[in-house]
Amino acid sequence: MAFYEQHIHDAPTTFLSKYIFSYDHKVIGKQFLWYGILFLGIGGIMALMIRWTLAFPGQAFPILGNFLFPATGGVVPADTYAMLFTMHGTIMIFYAITPILIGCFGNYLIPLMIGARDMAFPLLNMLSFHLAALSGVLLLAGLFTPLGAAAGGWTSYPTLSTLIGSPGVGQTLWTLAIFVLGVSSTMGAINYITTIITLRAPGMGYFDMPLSIWGLGLTAVLNAIFLPVLGAGCLLLVFDRVFGTAFFLAGAAATSGTGDPILFQHVFWIFGHPEVYILILPAWGIVSDLLSFFSRKPAFGAKATALSMTTITILSTVVYGHHMYTTQMSPLLTQSFMTLTMTISIPSAIFFANWLGTLWKGSIRFHSPMLFSLGVVFVFGLGGLTGLYLATVTTDLYLHDTYFVVGHFHYTMAASVLLGGFAATYFWMPKMFGTMMNEFWAKVHFWITILGLNGIFMGMMIVGYAGMHRRLYNPFIYEFAQRMIDINTFVTWSAITMGLAQFIFVFNFVHAVFFKKEKASANPWEVGTLEWTIPSPAPHYNFKDIPVVKCGPHEYGNPALTGDVDFQFQTEELAKS
Repeated sequence: MAFYEQHIHDAPTTFLSKYIFSYDHKVIGKQFLWYGILFLGIGGIMALMIRWTLAFPGQAFPILGNFLFPATGGVVPADTYAMLFTMHGTIMIFYAITPILIGCFGNYLIPLMIGARDMAFPLLNMLSFHLAALSGVLLLAGLFTPLGAAAGGWTSYPTLSTLIGSPGVGQTLWTLAIFVLGVSSTMGAINYITTIITLRAPGMGYFDMPLSIWGLGLTAVLNAIFLPVLGAGCLLLVFDRVFGTAFFLAGAAATSGTGDPILFQHVFWIFGHPEVYILILPAWGIVSDLLSFFSRKPAFGAKATALSMTTITILSTVVYGHHMYTTQMSPLLTQSFMTLTMTISIPSAIFFANWLGTLWKGSIRFHSPMLFSLGVVFVFGLGGLTGLYLATVTTDLYLHDTYFVVGHFHYTMAASVLLGGFAATYFWMPKMFGTMMNEFWAKVHFWITILGLNGIFMGMMIVGYAGMHRRLYNPFIYEFAQRMIDINTFVTWSAITMGLAQFIFVFNFVHAVFFKKEKASANPWEVGTLEWTIPSPAPHYNFKDIPVVKCGPHEYGNPALTGDVDFQFQTEELAKS
């Protein structure tokens, strides 16, 4: 329930106040969406360069190769390869997935789905986006420095990320960019948490919130707690690089005093493992809602799903050590972290079973958001099961630095989050822009994407299980790896196919936003949550009158309903026979 009165402010009138320095959570959400799509394209091209190098070593990268690498005749150079996988990982995690799922849909959905007119702190919200934009500029600026961008891996372990491993300015800019982005995300997290606690519509208890809000809210909690840890690590790394300190340098590398390179790994993964759930919780919440909406059934075990996500959030804070089994950690610690990590599978299994329970005997509508949601169910199952091999000490020691890890975390994070992001974009498109994307091309986009995606990540796990190392420029100099060339070529063609499929999405999206004249209705999907009670696109300051919530977000198929509708808005009294 709202703790204070929410006023309707005048709508902005100038271009700058409306589109650039807007306080409106909906505009800021769209800004994050465009920002994320831009970086998704940049990170995707880098991924294709990596895959091209592994499938066709020594051959020029098509079209862009001669322009980007004239000294080598268009072939990706070995030193650039390290920069590519560093920047690809960084961009995809921090600058593509995070802005789209958390920045865009967090900003756009939270006030609308809880019945508020805006975020609790609109000015803080605006500053959060502009700091994120500054961070993106800092990161990309590294590409234009004399020694190129950061090349220490997306984890930037010392000593690879100190002046010894990465002497250029690019790594310093990378570290500063991550620090600034952390400040931006922390500001956003505080705003999300405060908004959810204080601005829920009258009558809306925590278990009356859509599961999307649960996912976004729990993500904000993790961000608020753990981003400062990463920020502190980045600051110390900058001090090592710029001011000559030795927090992460040891032995002959440290000119004065001595530090510990492993300390950075602890700091990084204390943040880094919750980061997995920071990215995936919003997708899980959104998919939990969409499965119910398009199955025309109440979400099975909705409270258990919310509590399972909460349990996973808590457990995610105490399992980071399973990323460090190979650092000669004490066997007592490795077994403790292994046990804790395995424990996460219990709540994960509960809400996965709830997803299946929601689908069971539902009147399923296979619209594009539902297809992408079902895709998340599939890839999350694969990602979760393959994670057990990496949570177990004995198998992780063999698989740790192989492509099996790359395939696993791409299934868990990239595939789940990417498909969840597409599901959300197709679903809330009418509320955001007032038009709907073409359903035929949306389904074509889905099928090519899901086929390409599985070709890539399943292929990665196969070559990883066979022992292919994940950071080698040309692994085929080793005789045993030469037998994997064909699979790598298949993975690369799958990546190219999936990359081309994204043009279908881009054209569909741009056409719907700028050229489509047919306007969407207020509630084209027939859904009962609060954002669908107002016109499409959502008007300035959302609700003329703050709604009063009288039932849950998943009221479908109630036998007491009369007429042609099979759902109820949250503002309606629950129908009783």
